[in-house]
Amino acid sequence: MALYAIGDLHLSLASNKPMEVFGDGWRDYVRRLEEAFSQLNDDDVIVLCGDLSWGMSLEESLEDFRFIDSLPGKKYLMKGNHDYWWNTVSKMDRFFLANGLHTLEILHNNCKFYRDIALCGTRGWFYELDNQGTHDEKVLLREVGRLETSLKAAGDREKICFLHYPPIYQGYTCPEILRLLRDYGVRQCYYGHLHGASHRRSIEGDYNGTRFSLVSADYLGFIPKKICD
Repeated sequence: MALYAIGDLHLSLASNKPMEVFGDGWRDYVRRLEEAFSQLNDDDVIVLCGDLSWGMSLEESLEDFRFIDSLPGKKYLMKGNHDYWWNTVSKMDRFFLANGLHTLEILHNNCKFYRDIALCGTRGWFYELDNQGTHDEKVLLREVGRLETSLKAAGDREKICFLHYPPIYQGYTCPEILRLLRDYGVRQCYYGHLHGASHRRSIEGDYNGTRFSLVSADYLGFIPKKICD
């Protein structure tokens, strides 16, 4: 039994959005994911840090969910900025149940547990250069609230945080989220979102007592990152 994380699978098994157009790093990526996951066990736990399917609805994403469900392990799904299929947790849970998807659960406004460790997280927010203003402030505050809800649900357990957006980036920090990580004693934080040339601007390692790691699928070579046994 082990805990893993990976983000940004960007599956499109039933829609025409092949990631290979974004460079050779994405060539044959579905097969590479399947091969990497084949090394995992059914009792492993994998946190999927957003941007999982290009489908525009749950129904359009069904083939992608079936692929994820067919892989070994329990998967906790998080929201990314391209997960347009995302809906209420109750509707997603009913959809998974109705379609026999038994290894998928949602990590959103809650926390999950791996042994005695609390798995906390939310999508987060990232001030892109062309995307600033009042709307962004409202979304950020909502995401900060969701993260705090998740951290509070963990009680006094050891906490690991998972985000889609990086809370720290070369030339950028999100002080509201970094403050929560500090205040709740989070020692490990995993995030995705960054691809290609952006990998070079990612921040990994210790920052104010938290160790940050990028887990975008292309950055990891489509091999889930092992966190602990």
